[in-house]
Amino acid sequence: MSKKHTFRLVALLLVGATILGACGPAGPDTIKIGINAPLTGDIPKVGEGTKFAAEMWLADIEAAGGLEVGGKKYNVELVIEDNESKAESATKASTKLITQDEVLIIVGPQSSKQAVPAGGVANDNETPMVSPWSTNPNTTLDRPWVFRSCFLDPFQGPVAANFITEEFGFSKAAVLYDVASDYPKGLAEFFKAAWEDLHGAGSVAAFESFTTGDADFSSQLTNIINSGAEVIFTPQYYNEVALIVQQAHELGWDKPIVGSDSWGSAETVELCGADCYGLFFSTHYAAAGATGATKAFIDRYEAEHGYVPDDVGALTWDTMLIVQEAIQGCGEVSGELEKDRQCVRDALARIKDFDGITGKMTFTEEGDPIKCAVIVRISEAGEFEFYKSACP
Repeated sequence: MSKKHTFRLVALLLVGATILGACGPAGPDTIKIGINAPLTGDIPKVGEGTKFAAEMWLADIEAAGGLEVGGKKYNVELVIEDNESKAESATKASTKLITQDEVLIIVGPQSSKQAVPAGGVANDNETPMVSPWSTNPNTTLDRPWVFRSCFLDPFQGPVAANFITEEFGFSKAAVLYDVASDYPKGLAEFFKAAWEDLHGAGSVAAFESFTTGDADFSSQLTNIINSGAEVIFTPQYYNEVALIVQQAHELGWDKPIVGSDSWGSAETVELCGADCYGLFFSTHYAAAGATGATKAFIDRYEAEHGYVPDDVGALTWDTMLIVQEAIQGCGEVSGELEKDRQCVRDALARIKDFDGITGKMTFTEEGDPIKCAVIVRISEAGEFEFYKSACP
């Protein structure tokens, strides 16, 4: 080939490349989804359930040959970061997922103690985030980029207060909670307000607190017993529930102890044993007696991982499907990250009547779902049995 022909060929190739480049980015072959979860720290079972449910969803996507968006199938990568059950680690994880890993959307954190600060990072960086399990109002408050797939504590507090009143006819309650953690502190306050609306000022006979990491609750429980309270409401995590319930019984408490959705871990009964049999808590779904898609998820999860999934696993499963619906609702993945993140955020806000295994949900303008709560009874077989529903 002569030098003239060589120069002509190079020129043609350069012109072709320019024309192709002018058409815009061809779009990525892989969609990255961030998972911000507590794989270590105080509540590793929460992180485990999150990871397992997300990986089950990914397995389905891979079996289908990818996630189809606008007629094209994309590979999906889960970028999983351990937030160590710490607020500062959760913000670092979200920052890394957004700025370094360039994920399209983040699922988690779960616990409000991590989700509230991490939600600030996501909103400031205009990256959509969905928390499956954070019920504290501040997670989504004034944050258009942050969503959740669970009910809120301003709803859950009155649910627990109403249930105790209707079920037992009590008028004096006690509350025991971790003052250093967003979730139990907020829910304790919402319960107290709801209880006093029902029974009057002073009807919360004892409002006792402790700090994260405490393991001896004898002083607070003694104050509760001496207060004349008829029931204890304690919105704590599974690692604390067993200690509180067992120590209360050792001190002679023989009245009801009622919990919240943080009780819904598979570890609660394992750690608490018979001391927790017959107790009630408000939560997102009940595994025992489940039917349809909920039962199918439970059976598959148990077959793969050896135990019945808790509400974290179920909520994460719903969240992954919500994320999928939002991404597919965009109609395309342009490859321009800012544009695609905006599209997914807007698609999330439009979701209505999503039929999840933890209930039907439609997002409000604040990014919160309108959905029902479930009251669960821990059976003498250690199973979480459906007892009744409580809807907005």
